[in-house]
Parts: sequence; C-alpha cells; structure tokens
Amino acid sequence: MGNFLAGKVVAVTGAGRGIGRAVALAAAAEGARVVVNDYGVAMDGGSPTSEVASGVVKEIEAAGGEAVAVADDVSTMAGGQRIVDVALSSYGRLDGVVCVAGILRERMLFNMTEDEWDPVVATHLKGTFTVFRAASAVMRRQRAGTLIGFTSGNHQGSVSQANYSAAKGGIISLVRSAALGLHKYGVTANAVAPVARTRMSANVPMELSEIGEPEDVAALVVYLLSDSAREYGVTGQVYTVAGAKIAVWAQPRELRAAYADGSWTAERIAEVLPGSVGVDPMPMLERVEGMERAARAGDRPNAQ
Repeated sequence: MGNFLAGKVVAVTGAGRGIGRAVALAAAAEGARVVVNDYGVAMDGGSPTSEVASGVVKEIEAAGGEAVAVADDVSTMAGGQRIVDVALSSYGRLDGVVCVAGILRERMLFNMTEDEWDPVVATHLKGTFTVFRAASAVMRRQRAGTLIGFTSGNHQGSVSQANYSAAKGGIISLVRSAALGLHKYGVTANAVAPVARTRMSANVPMELSEIGEPEDVAALVVYLLSDSAREYGVTGQVYTVAGAKIAVWAQPRELRAAYADGSWTAERIAEVLPGSVGVDPMPMLERVEGMERAARAGDRPNAQ
C-alpha cells in the first residue's frame, strides 16, 4: 500500500469494470478509502446487477484497503446524492469524486432515436452533474475537494456517436464551470480523456496508434486527486492519457476576428470572412476523410 492519497475519501462511479475499476483499485492502493459505485449494467445500459460494485470492494479489502459499495444509478439525483451520503456516513468526509460511468448506443444522427439519445446523455452528462452537485456542497463546507469528470477525444465530434460526443463535450464545460465557481472554496475540477483498452474501446472502428491500459489512466487520476496537483494549481484542465503519452488540451479562445465599419451584411461577410477570419481546420474531419479513403481501398482505417 502506498500513501499518495493517505487519509482521503474518494468516490468513483462506473468503478465495477475497466477504467473505473482501475481507478478505484489504484486510489485504495495509495491509501484512500473508496466508495465504489456501479449500477452494474451492460454497455447499452441494460441488465443492472449490484454484484459488480461488490466484487471490486472485495478486491480492495483483500489487498488490505477499505471500501464500500453503492449500486445506485447516477443518472438520478437520488443516486448521485446517495454516493455522497454513503461516503459521509461511512468515513465522515469526501475528498474527491471521479465520474467514469457511461454507456454507448451507437447510431448515425439521421437514424438516432430519443431512446438512444436520452440514456447516453443522462448517464454521462447528468450522471456527472448529479455527483458533482452533491459532492460540491460537501466540499464547499470543507473548503477542499477535487471533482474529476471523464470526457473523450470524441468531444471533437463523432460519425456515429452524436449522443456520446455531445455528452462528453458537455462534461468539459461542466468541469470548467465547476473550476470557476468553486475555486474560491478551495475545490478543483478537471477532466480526463482516456485512450485505453476497455470493453467500450474494443468497438472503435479503427486501429488506435496511441492506446494504453486502464492502469495508465488510473495513475493520472490518482495524481489529480492528490495534494501535489492541488499545490500546483491544476484546475479547469482536460488531460488525455494514452499509454506513455499525457497531453493537455487547449482552452477555448478566439483565433481571429474582423470588424465591420457599421453593420454586417451577408454580402460583406462573404467578402471579408474567407480572407480575414477564415476557418479553423477540423482534425476529426480530416481523419474521417482518411478513413473513408482507406475503406474504399479495402484497408482498415488507422487513427494517427
């Protein structure tokens, strides 16, 4: 057992499998007491079972750590609140929450149904909000705490996962809002965009040139939960971890601007925009076009 998170209490959603499980195990191995949340569903959100979370608790306890299971659904306000309540009733405080829980329902946008949109957004985006909402109230009183949301490189857009991409983009904005609103209370908020071998990544229709294991992601999360990250002032950031690579995403900012002498008209914009403002090239669009070319040639596309 290490001591990087000694004395801390951490709640992890989606902790029954994959990255969430790796985060829960790593946090416990570094001295944290862990609330293990997992609704225990399949990738599409069906067939819940409480045994998934309980199994990880047993792993933590067998290794000499402390943990408690919560099998509630984070897409409900009651579920998010219960995770926080269990942390307080079991351990008396809450120092960090890590929201990994998510599901997939893939469909092209023009075929996507409400039943394919709502549960994905509810689990990823609302599920992060429900836990952040309950945890931030506690952390505000404590004058300390860390919120970590899980996004994806797909926040840039996706061919067949508009629901997932929209939710992941929303999580980034939620994290930045939390970082701004809670800064004066000593609470930090960050997002992680992992690239790791999981049951979800197994369905990615391309070869990923940069990919790691759930344990790589867990190491970054443990750092973000630590006092070291707090002392360095890490908040409002989005980090990718893909095996040996850690990268930080740029903050949103204007690139170029033009000003009208008076009011804009469509005709004047047509004259000015191409030369003065232009466009910001879309890397994902270039990648999609490359995939389409590879598919036409009979090759499996490669993600650079």
